[in-house]
Amino acid sequence: MTQDPKSLIRIARESGEEGQAEPLDLGSRVRALRKERNWTLEQAAKQAGLARSTLSKIENGQMSPTYEALKKLALGLEISVPQLFTAPRQDKVTGRMTVTRGEEGQHQVTTTYEHTLLAETLTRKKMLPYRARVRARSMEEFDGWVRHDGEEFLYVLTGVVRLYTEFYEPVEMKRGDSAYYDATMGHNVVSLSPEDATILWVTSLS
Repeated sequence: MTQDPKSLIRIARESGEEGQAEPLDLGSRVRALRKERNWTLEQAAKQAGLARSTLSKIENGQMSPTYEALKKLALGLEISVPQLFTAPRQDKVTGRMTVTRGEEGQHQVTTTYEHTLLAETLTRKKMLPYRARVRARSMEEFDGWVRHDGEEFLYVLTGVVRLYTEFYEPVEMKRGDSAYYDATMGHNVVSLSPEDATILWVTSLS
């Protein structure tokens, strides 16, 4: 059994917050959501489990999708069906959240660091948080500078570290100290403590 998409506009109104913007044209809304994710028609159609031609007709207002197609679209875009018909408010809370327990996280061990990726189940993050155990004790242990796109925030959790950067003098940092820097600039961290120091790193995905 299919459901008229117009009735979903009513659902969106009734389930929306007070003062929510009026629903948008479905085709324009789907196209905007797809472009926000930098997806091609082929990518979006595959994500939603629809034919490319079907998605193209929906975006161009050439067909009225069934409720099943709308559910597939919403699932592929990781939103609710009513959200397909409502414009997002700039200050609206999306409700995205994930919790990583202390013993959880994806581990990756190198000769200089032991990384634990946090919030790994959350997709399309705008920043990459991870906890690191600093195993290195000298710059000689690194194969050159570490550098990558984006900006980075470093917070010392335990121990004492020395932050080396390409354009600044090395700085010693203890528990509670933090640094924010351009990650395209070469950078390395070593532990000055007898034990491995631990730090929190948050890298922007820009």
